[in-house]
Amino acid sequence: MNFWQNIRRPIYALAPMEDVTDTAFREIVISNSSNEFLNVVFAEFTSTDGLCHPVGRDKVSHRLLINQSERNLLNEKGIKIVAQIWGSDPKRFYEATKIICDEYNFDGIDINMGCPVKKIVKQASCSELIKFPDLAKEIVAATKEASNIPVSVKTRTGIKEHNTEKWISTLLETKPAAITLHARTQRMMSDFPAEWEQVKIAVELKNSILPEIPLIGNGDLFSMDDCFARLEETKADGVMIGRGIFKNPWFFNYPNKSYTKEEKLTLLVRHLALYENTWQGEKGFAIMKKFFKIYTYDFYGASEIRAKLMETKNAEEVYFILRQEGIDC
Repeated sequence: MNFWQNIRRPIYALAPMEDVTDTAFREIVISNSSNEFLNVVFAEFTSTDGLCHPVGRDKVSHRLLINQSERNLLNEKGIKIVAQIWGSDPKRFYEATKIICDEYNFDGIDINMGCPVKKIVKQASCSELIKFPDLAKEIVAATKEASNIPVSVKTRTGIKEHNTEKWISTLLETKPAAITLHARTQRMMSDFPAEWEQVKIAVELKNSILPEIPLIGNGDLFSMDDCFARLEETKADGVMIGRGIFKNPWFFNYPNKSYTKEEKLTLLVRHLALYENTWQGEKGFAIMKKFFKIYTYDFYGASEIRAKLMETKNAEEVYFILRQEGIDC
């Protein structure tokens, strides 16, 4: 049942992103991707404490929603979908994994050991686990014990400085189904260029110990040409795209072409309608605003349209503005 062993290489994955990679946006990306250049998508990261709490569960379960229309696309294109969880208590990882395996339909579970946000790491979670290798190993073991689907890990190269060899060696001891390495330390956040030589170090180490485990690189991939270059120089088994999707929602539709104003704004209409139909007020309209820049770039008047859209308070106001631009809504 470990799809990571059978998936086409190189692997192309859409990263888990907070308030971004919900079922609506994943569907938009999947529907505009070619089968060859998107293999795996990740849901938003979900708190194990929240998922295991009788009240907190209602507040986080939306992160695990898979629309039927998205599920149909996943099945049609043969794309795998992975839930990502985070926390610091192995028992909670065990319980949360049981819930996901029993009540949801994911192809894999990923453990977040990479998020560098201060309010998260102060809980000894995510990238802070690099400081606590024994706890990290306990967490992987507990998750694997509870899971009937493959368990992978997404992480960084270190805390204040690169500690790639030692840290990746530690993770390999747990035999995860796959490792995704963001080529930055915790301290680097996303404020400094990703240092892909660290991915190459990790790949060479992995190949000498457990070559069958895929190692995926992540960081500063803004075009498919970037992906090709990094794959060639590091010999990684795949790449994961995060912020690059904000520059092009057709990122995975290669070879890329230039898209017109009408095509971009029409895709925005489709995304907004899907968002509204999916959440029906459960998630606020303000979250949708972070997507506007994806669709309003690289055409005459884009910045002016984006400024107007950012002032809107609901979907109808967005549609009104787009109709003024000649878009059918």
